[in-house]
Amino acid sequence: MRELTTAQAIREALAEEMRRDPRVFLLGEDIGIYGGAFGVTNGLLEEFGPERVRDTPIAESAVVGCAIGASLLGMRPVVEIQFSDFITNAMDAIVNQAAKIRYMFGGKARVPIVVRTPGGAGTGAAAQHSQSLEAWTAHVPGLKVVMPSDPAEAKGLLKAAIRDDNPVIFYEHKLLYRVKGPVPEEDYTIPIGKARVVRPGRDVTVIATSYQVQRALQAAELLAAEGVDVEIIDPRTLLPLDRDTIVGSVAKTGRVVITHEAVEHGGVGAEIAAAIMESEAFYYLDAPLVRVCGKPVPIPCNKRLEEMALPQVADIVDGVRRVLGVAAGGVA
Repeated sequence: MRELTTAQAIREALAEEMRRDPRVFLLGEDIGIYGGAFGVTNGLLEEFGPERVRDTPIAESAVVGCAIGASLLGMRPVVEIQFSDFITNAMDAIVNQAAKIRYMFGGKARVPIVVRTPGGAGTGAAAQHSQSLEAWTAHVPGLKVVMPSDPAEAKGLLKAAIRDDNPVIFYEHKLLYRVKGPVPEEDYTIPIGKARVVRPGRDVTVIATSYQVQRALQAAELLAAEGVDVEIIDPRTLLPLDRDTIVGSVAKTGRVVITHEAVEHGGVGAEIAAAIMESEAFYYLDAPLVRVCGKPVPIPCNKRLEEMALPQVADIVDGVRRVLGVAAGGVA
């Protein structure tokens, strides 16, 4: 199977959906000639023209508001917010309008918009361009919140999001854009609301979101050398959350580590932990669960400090050892 970067896979998904459905159009800051802040929309202006690839002013609230209006008139807009931090400027439009209109109009009005936005840290972009705020949007009924973890996932989930009749917030980790992986050439979608078993295992479940899946895979390889068989679950979507897959895995292994890049307090890991504790999986736990998350600090610009603020591969390895009751030097 051919290999694409995540950026290429997302671009391909956008192009395919625009060819398939003339109601799909893009809008955002510098997405046309410049190709977007991370080059994801390169070449789309040349193929589809300025009517369907629309550069906008630097006004996130206005951009999302325009998308909501267009969706109510039958269009299917895909918004690009340059950095997920700037969703904060459009929270009224997203939370008070997009998320609620279908409910408030008894299903007669639909808001099929997708808000694509790069999230996460690791690029030295500092405190205002590196946050992971997905828990904010995952708290809002009426929204769907998606976080892919590799190129094939990004393409399939984005196509499903564009075809969905509800507003979808689509978080793309910056470090994933250059990650390469196999991507099917045929048309496919990945259902929103269904988790994925990334790596089957028997000893411990690691539940990881977005780029943390890549780190979890590296951690699993290191732990395999120690005889530890790690199962990795990628929720894919935070809202709706696939509790059944998570609970089934934890019931099988009896131990669980939850990792996400966002700060621990109030993060989606707490909701996942609650889902486990409120289910039959609780009775299968052989140890308290462990969370491996970001530190409660603004993201530093300094590279070494930034790495210290984020959960790294070594932190996941340590979390697995802790939940297994094994320290680096032997049995804890």
